[in-house]
Amino acid sequence: MEFKSIPLTIPEGCNIIVGQSHFIKTAEDLYEVMATSCPQARFGVAFCEASGPCLVRVEGNDADLKRAAAENALNLGAGHVFVILLKDAFPINLLNALKSCQEVCQVYCATANPLQVIVTQTEQGRGIMGVEITDEQLGFVAEKIREFFKGR
Repeated sequence: MEFKSIPLTIPEGCNIIVGQSHFIKTAEDLYEVMATSCPQARFGVAFCEASGPCLVRVEGNDADLKRAAAENALNLGAGHVFVILLKDAFPINLLNALKSCQEVCQVYCATANPLQVIVTQTEQGRGIMGVEITDEQLGFVAEKIREFFKGR
């Protein structure tokens, strides 16, 4: 087994959502969730098939976001994983709707921050082990606020 860190590309002004599902029609169903939960949102959805030809299915209403989501999904190369790129809305506007979609098993992250996904590579294929979103934490908020205001 080999571990790999895969950086994902997040276009300027966008958020990314990475998750896992269990059904080949996921891209189409997530499109419906996105379109009905946030009609003003621009988005691209990509889903990695886990059987047959193992292709990446792509849906969305923005050509650039569809292309970027597809590239991210292809780079991940892990079956049943989906990538959503979202603009003109925030993940909080639709996460509950996404999680209630029957085939969605897990949402790994929803962020606008730089992101790397840790995957395993085995003889069978790839799977997501986790995500890395930020640098190590620098301290407690209260301490940083006190330092900032000290002496003012």
